[in-house]
Parts: sequence; C-alpha cells; structure tokens
Amino acid sequence: MPKTLIFNFCLFLMAQTGTFAAISPDEALEKLIAGNKRFSAGKSTHKKWEQEARQKKSASQEPFAVILGCSDSRTPPELLFDQGLGDLFVVRVAGNVVGDIELASIEYGVAHLHSPLIVVLGHQGCGAVTAALQGPSAQSDLHEIYPLIASAITECKQAGTEGLVDVIYCNVRHSVQTLKSASALVPFLDKKKLKIVGGYYDFQTGKVTLIPN
Repeated sequence: MPKTLIFNFCLFLMAQTGTFAAISPDEALEKLIAGNKRFSAGKSTHKKWEQEARQKKSASQEPFAVILGCSDSRTPPELLFDQGLGDLFVVRVAGNVVGDIELASIEYGVAHLHSPLIVVLGHQGCGAVTAALQGPSAQSDLHEIYPLIASAITECKQAGTEGLVDVIYCNVRHSVQTLKSASALVPFLDKKKLKIVGGYYDFQTGKVTLIPN
C-alpha cells in the first residue's frame, strides 16, 4: 500500500477513535478572536515567552488551533492572536495555499495533536496574490504556488470580482474549501470535532476579520 494511503488511513482511524481536545471548535475560535482583540488594542498578554513557559511546553504540545498563514514576515499568528508557546500549530507558506505538504502538516495537527479548529489566514496586500494577478509569466519565484492561487483568481473572475482584496478573499475561501474536502479531515468535520474558517488580517487596524464562506 502506498505511504500516502497508509498515512490517510491512520488519520481516518484517529478521527473515529482518538481522544480529542477538551475545547470545542467554537470555543477555540472565540479564544482566537479574544486574543486578536487584545493585540489590536495594544493589550497583548503574551509579550514575552518566559523560561518557565518554555520548560512547561518542552515535553508535549496541545495546540487548540491550526493556522494556515502566509509567510509574510508581518503576520506571525502567535502575535496577531496573542497566544503563548504551544497554543497554535502554525503552517506558513506564501499565499496561504494548500499543497500536498501543507495539507499533510495540517492533517497531522488535527488528527495527532487534536486541534479542533483550522484558520486560513490571508492578509492585506498579499504579495503572492499580487504577483499571481500579473499572470504566469511573472512567476519564476512562485512557480509551485502560482497554480494554486490561479484557481482562486479564476473563481473570482467568474463571480465578477477581480480587485486585490476580493482575490485575497477568494484565495482564502479556496484554501478553506480545499481543506473541507480533504478526505482525512472530513470525518472530523462530520462529527463536529473540527471547524475550518477563513480570516483577513488588516495591517493598519491589527484586526482579523472572519471571511464568510
């Protein structure tokens, strides 16, 4: 049996029998929203990760959320959501797209670490999306990423919306739908053990806005 099939089968079994996080998907989302409100108001509580916290988290981790974010250096999820060490399982890639490697990492965070929430986090002025809008000829640096964003651009054009913010939203929604259709994640969604949402981070306000599906 191919390794990918074995891996997905193991994830499926975990979905059926594994112990899951005590926190619900809705509670996890509320926790993130509350943290972002603190961050945007300049009232972050996790400004420093002290030695005691590092030692406490060294043996194991129980992240309450998986964040698929962009690699943009201005968008570290731990800071934007004001969370501490071990609270978030973060996967970052230019354009917050879902390729095979990103998907496998996210599936691990849900099935093995029992995170009940996935947030796909786009952001203002995303460079990867901006570059993708210029077409494939300008994508020598993003040739592996461009096709994944191009699908979102096509969906946006079909809906009659082609502005940068619109396409960033479409790109987030596309990643959300890709994750919702992933065979290893569907059992968790069916059992209401998992929620997958999209968000948009604004540099000026520091706020994350949830994106309707």
